[in-house]
Amino acid sequence: MKNKVSVIFMLAGILFTTCLLIANILAVKIIMIGPWAAPAGIMIFPVAYILNDVIAEVWGYKKARLIIWSGFTMNLLMVLFFSLAIILPPAAFWTGQSGFAQTVGSTPRIVFASIMAYLTGSFLNALIMSRMKIRHKGKNFGVRAIVSTFAGETADSFIFISVAFAGLFPVRALIIMVVTQALLKTLYEIIVLPLTGRVVAWVKKTENQDVFDYSVSYNPFKIIEI
Repeated sequence: MKNKVSVIFMLAGILFTTCLLIANILAVKIIMIGPWAAPAGIMIFPVAYILNDVIAEVWGYKKARLIIWSGFTMNLLMVLFFSLAIILPPAAFWTGQSGFAQTVGSTPRIVFASIMAYLTGSFLNALIMSRMKIRHKGKNFGVRAIVSTFAGETADSFIFISVAFAGLFPVRALIIMVVTQALLKTLYEIIVLPLTGRVVAWVKKTENQDVFDYSVSYNPFKIIEI
């Protein structure tokens, strides 16, 4: 990890974190996709999982783990500064305090649910991608991407919805929300898979990287590993 970091890896990490932050802000609005209700963040959140796939595929689990924790840190900073901005007294002539607080504010329960869902889903996605790459000897990227995304997105949706909304909505409604979001996000992955495959092939060729995690530690808390 002390080696020189490539520009492409750095940009991939920045884009991953940016997608995560935007998705969490957009999630305030609930939109309708056909007959299904979903947070507006569903438009961009799957991109973060696609980038997770690319990073884990090209640079390996260690680099994916670093990016996941970086995204977590930036998200936590965003929540803290949003909370501070809400607490600070508004100017006497400004009338947007309630709307601002409603848009960027989150209850502790929602924040906790979001953090737990993100970490679990992201690490599960990277872990499955890494292990399947070894088992498939680097082949079948499309299958590995879909399986890892479905597992990660399902875990993410289940944890967030159950922790955030348990007791507020009927169990049947929660199950429908989990299944709907997981399927929609995975469908997103399938639709853009041809593009993702081309990006992965180009990055591997450009970076001259194609890491196989034969001896890596999958401990998610071992952030820095030489």
